[in-house]
Amino acid sequence: MEKNLIIVESPAKSQTIEKYLGEDFVVASSKGHIRDLSTKGPGGFGVEIENNFKPIYRNLRDKLPVVKELKKLVKDAKKVYLATDPDREGEAISWHLYEVLELADKDYERIVFNEITRQAILKALENGRKIDIDLVHSQESRRILDRIIGFSLSKLLQKKIGSKSAGRVQSVALKLIVDREKEIQAFVPEEYWEIFLNFLKEEQKIKAKLIADASGKIHLKNKDDADAILHALGPEYRVSEIVKKDRKKPAKPPFITSTLQQEASGKFNFSSKKTMLLAQKLYEGIELGAERVGLITYMRTDSFRLSEQFLGEARAHILEKYGKEYYRGSRASKEKGKNVQDAHEAIRPTSLKYAPESVKAYLSNDEYRLYSLIYYRALASQMSDAVVEDQKIRIENRGYVFEADGERIVFDGFLKVYGEYDSGTEKILPEFQLGESIENPEIKAEQKFTSPPQRYTEAKLIRKMEELGIGRPSTYAITMETLKQRYYVRMEKKHFIPTEQGILTSEKLDQFFSSVINVKYTAEMEEVLDEISEGRKIWHEELKSFYENFMPLVDYANEHMEKTYPVYLDEDCPVCGSKLVIRNGRFGPFTACSGFPKCNYIKKEEEVNTGVLCPKCGEGYLVERVATRGRSRGKKFFACNRYPKCKTTFSELPKAEK
Repeated sequence: MEKNLIIVESPAKSQTIEKYLGEDFVVASSKGHIRDLSTKGPGGFGVEIENNFKPIYRNLRDKLPVVKELKKLVKDAKKVYLATDPDREGEAISWHLYEVLELADKDYERIVFNEITRQAILKALENGRKIDIDLVHSQESRRILDRIIGFSLSKLLQKKIGSKSAGRVQSVALKLIVDREKEIQAFVPEEYWEIFLNFLKEEQKIKAKLIADASGKIHLKNKDDADAILHALGPEYRVSEIVKKDRKKPAKPPFITSTLQQEASGKFNFSSKKTMLLAQKLYEGIELGAERVGLITYMRTDSFRLSEQFLGEARAHILEKYGKEYYRGSRASKEKGKNVQDAHEAIRPTSLKYAPESVKAYLSNDEYRLYSLIYYRALASQMSDAVVEDQKIRIENRGYVFEADGERIVFDGFLKVYGEYDSGTEKILPEFQLGESIENPEIKAEQKFTSPPQRYTEAKLIRKMEELGIGRPSTYAITMETLKQRYYVRMEKKHFIPTEQGILTSEKLDQFFSSVINVKYTAEMEEVLDEISEGRKIWHEELKSFYENFMPLVDYANEHMEKTYPVYLDEDCPVCGSKLVIRNGRFGPFTACSGFPKCNYIKKEEEVNTGVLCPKCGEGYLVERVATRGRSRGKKFFACNRYPKCKTTFSELPKAEK
């Protein structure tokens, strides 16, 4: 008996969908992309430049068994449904499957869904369509652009300065990090002073800041300014004004990819890569005892929209559990960043019946934390504003005004469910009376200095990229990881610090490719890709325009960029006699033979003996080494020089015993 065949790209996804359908369906997985651009043609770009940039594809070698199996299933199928992810990448995978599996003469449909639930799958099967070739052309254009830029710049930089790679989005993100570092280095701190009034009221410590004198706001540039006021103040401080005013504190909208990565970074210290891996698992399906369920909607999205079905479910849930005063419903859609693709929903739970506590036993701790965050953020977005009373107490002394602030939650609203994740903290001031004298006041002047702009964390860099229209939800995590892997940046207390190689790379790209590797051009290119996806621009004409502007820049840089890599040493290779050179590796510079790959000699770095006796064996001494694998890869550690007889290691050098 012929069956219907559904093809998805993920084995986990296929397992979940299979549980929802009857014996009439077979669900198979392509395990991701089955083909990619080849390295044929000019520059190895895998494109026929003179034939309207026609891509030259090759089937991926490791997917040949998969393709063979899929072809067999297609041959026996009554109808084929292509059910890859609901974005441009997913559309392209479906198109490649259509081409490779030769579905032109087969009854086929493309189906899309934003969540993996029984209802969503059945609805998708009722609303099949043909492949959207404009979406495919948009993805192809992005891939070809990235290939031309990546191959051209990577070869150039490797040859000239020893950098590993460059890319359309990657290099602009690096530029943001390097430019911020230069701002920090150029920053000149300016001295200023603040004066505070400290006292106790009802056993609560109050710290009021000097904000004005009789003429208005005050700015103290140095100690002399501060001392002058300290001398002018009298002994008596009295409450001159009490201000209490209610304000509404609205809930934040449900998550999109960038805000989920930002919040998970801030709340749980998750990297963007880890967040997306966890979200992918929650989306594709979790075994909940007798059923397998996709717990969240598709996690690569830049839309704040929520389905009517979820809005109705949220309304009923809030009214029943919390009461009508806690329900507000949908707000006007938040103003979205540039280049938003609004075909999807925001990231939300597929059903509110799967409360985090009820599924906790089936999730890892990190999965549970991320799911709880997504669940309560989506629910909170439909709840009433919290009402907060802002409190200000102003205290006067001879015309000088001090101010203390506080706040009190009058109505918790959405904080009823999201309070655990909200950054605001309640600080209630005790009751004061007008004219009240402050007892036992302590006045203190504090020297301060202006601060440079902060370095980017992953969360802040993603937020900046989103604001500027650089990249897409699917590229943020990959970009962060690439910058680290290429050793263009290092992480220090969750902040990006560019390495010397990262700074050099950015400076050379700025010198020779400033018209392409910049924020404005990259954002405009994203807009062009959007227009291609909507059929408003012709993809190969846009590629031609780019190519004709870009390649002369590459030719000029090849001719004029100074070659500083590798650095030749006045030392011969002990194996073949060629000169030794300094090259860049994943863990920094190393010395090797210039005759590579014919000669693979690498000079071993002399171990730094710390002189500290190994506390375990008592015979060897601790030496400084660098980890080459695992989570500590690239980090310094200390080990006994009698390894492997003694395998003692330390992350920090223990103090020598006296």
